[in-house]
Amino acid sequence: MSETVAVVLAAGRGTRMKSDLPKVLFPVLGRPMIHWVLDALEKAGVNRTIAVVGYRAELVQESLVDRQNIDFAMQTEQLGTGHAVQMCVDCLTSHVGPVLVVAGDSPMIQPSSISRLLSDFQEGQWDCLLGTLLKDDPSGLGRIVRGADGQFERIIEEKDASDEQKLIREVNMSTYLFDSQQLLWALSQLKNANSQGEYYLTDCPEILRNGGRQVDARPVLQPCEALSINTIDELGLVEEKLREILERT
Repeated sequence: MSETVAVVLAAGRGTRMKSDLPKVLFPVLGRPMIHWVLDALEKAGVNRTIAVVGYRAELVQESLVDRQNIDFAMQTEQLGTGHAVQMCVDCLTSHVGPVLVVAGDSPMIQPSSISRLLSDFQEGQWDCLLGTLLKDDPSGLGRIVRGADGQFERIIEEKDASDEQKLIREVNMSTYLFDSQQLLWALSQLKNANSQGEYYLTDCPEILRNGGRQVDARPVLQPCEALSINTIDELGLVEEKLREILERT
């Protein structure tokens, strides 16, 4: 399998954390949360990373100065997750192989989940494979819509979901594997015709599927990976769970 390149989204501020720090630098058990993400990627065998930076980019770059095989892409305007990955196009143009896209503020990401997704991607020769999660309470998260044949159709955000779709337990956790060249094509097709005027990475799997490419979603993520950090209270929950995981390993 060709080398996998990871794109780590790390440009946001995280205003609800009530700090001037870029969100990915907020400490989790004493370490910036993005370091937990990069460690997980390395343990899963992903050794080349492009970090998309924006808000106070110099602080993020300084925090990662000792990391090897990492490049930076600058997102000077916050125009959505799709726009963030578009900032990596120059770095990805010559790459032939898988591109893994993850959020830099997801310190609970598990190496075993990434390894499983990479294995499934290779075996199925997919153009896009989403790492998803089955959640008893999917409130607030995008749902994975599948057809009658069980195949992936699209991601629908909760605000746009019907009552029936809101019952779907399989959720999007912003973990994507793309064939590099197919990703570049999908990024070129992105539109911002939405209320936010932003370019959403969540549109890329549907664009590829509608273009006849091979797309699917696999619920390989673990329950702990559903834990996010948007507030100080949520930070406490994540630290408690992370301690439990570290004690078992």
